[in-house]
Amino acid sequence: MTASSPTKPFLRVLNGEVLNPPPVWLMRQAGRYLPEYREIRSKVPSFLEFCYSPKIAAEATLQPIRRFGFDAAILFSDILVIPDALGQKVSFETNEGPRLDPIVTVEDLARLNAEIDQKRLEPVFETIQRIKAALPPETALIGFCGAPWTVASYMIAGRGTPDQAPARLFAYRDPDLFQRLIDRLVDASTDYLSRQIEAGVEAVQIFDSWAGVLPAGEYERWCLAPIKAISARVKSRHSHAKIIGFPRGIGPRLKTFSAQAGVDALGLDTAVDPFWAARSIDKTAVLQGNLDPLALIAGGAALETSVKRILAAFKGRPHIFNLGHGILPQTPVEHVAALMDLVRRGASS
Repeated sequence: MTASSPTKPFLRVLNGEVLNPPPVWLMRQAGRYLPEYREIRSKVPSFLEFCYSPKIAAEATLQPIRRFGFDAAILFSDILVIPDALGQKVSFETNEGPRLDPIVTVEDLARLNAEIDQKRLEPVFETIQRIKAALPPETALIGFCGAPWTVASYMIAGRGTPDQAPARLFAYRDPDLFQRLIDRLVDASTDYLSRQIEAGVEAVQIFDSWAGVLPAGEYERWCLAPIKAISARVKSRHSHAKIIGFPRGIGPRLKTFSAQAGVDALGLDTAVDPFWAARSIDKTAVLQGNLDPLALIAGGAALETSVKRILAAFKGRPHIFNLGHGILPQTPVEHVAALMDLVRRGASS
């Protein structure tokens, strides 16, 4: 990254500029709703192998850019490459999601690597370089990681859980040991995002998908503080780094998160009222979101009404149009094309 003024629409808005129409990208925009993605995915035995195959992962990243012309591509990978690179056994079961060897004791934590295995993650950095070489000049590239709290919840439970009870109980029963795991993940995430930036990404997003399950004191310790630490450390290494925080489900805490976390933009989840966000969060803050993925599946009048409401709420302030969570596999491709048309036309109507 350089100090010069960016020309790509996505980066211009991250710098605080107001654009009409706003730039657009969608969380999980590369994935199972695309027939071309399903075709290449069928050729790779496992999802983790897919993530570590630079040629194929780069192709997956580029597919939605070719089809829809989004203003940013997001690296095709997964948040669980971090525990994998720390030495925890990670696999993905078809139709069942990730499986990890759970961390239950201090001995389990001790078996993790002190630092991420850079060699294990080298394919990810090669993927970034391949994507950069093939992207249109006006399209930005986003890297990402999972936030420590969200990643830790999978590492402790060994799988996704509806309320993150295993990790929450672990943190209550042994907060010092849990702090050691969080600290390890802060270090690993900082190194990982820094390497992504060095490989060529122009912004990064930190996904804290399970931030909303934490009560106040736990939220501040396990969600806000780690993201703040990662942001500060990444920016100390890369002064012009742009960071988007996505603390899903935290509701009114978004206002203080935006002010305290050290991020450059704030991702809003589906449940956030865009008019409340526009009214309550500092006018200079860059906001991203927050179309309901189910409205995108529904299409038609529901989609049009939702898009217009979001555009109206954020008119006149820096805004990146996105979903309030990831695109769902059953989303009709033609509805994504309709969304792009609505945003491009609706912002100027």
